[in-house]
Amino acid sequence: MQDLDDEDVVFIKKFLLASGSLKEIARQYAVTYPTVRLRLDKLIQKISISDDFSNEPYVALIKRLAVGEKIDFGAAKILIAEYRKLGGDRK
Repeated sequence: MQDLDDEDVVFIKKFLLASGSLKEIARQYAVTYPTVRLRLDKLIQKISISDDFSNEPYVALIKRLAVGEKIDFGAAKILIAEYRKLGGDRK
């Protein structure tokens, strides 16, 4: 949760208070259901990638870029997987 910005935390709070109803969240934000679904999917990706802790500086950099929306989560996962497949930061 520490990697989430204030807007994400507010969204999660509203989601919980709405008992997980995406329709209710869509009504509150005055957007469509698919828009809320997309935001929730991105939030899930953000949480899942930041929960995969690593002491490797390269992996940490990729995660920061993804959480900061500098690169998309799919690209981040591919970069991390390839890095690990190649042996990580072994010299």
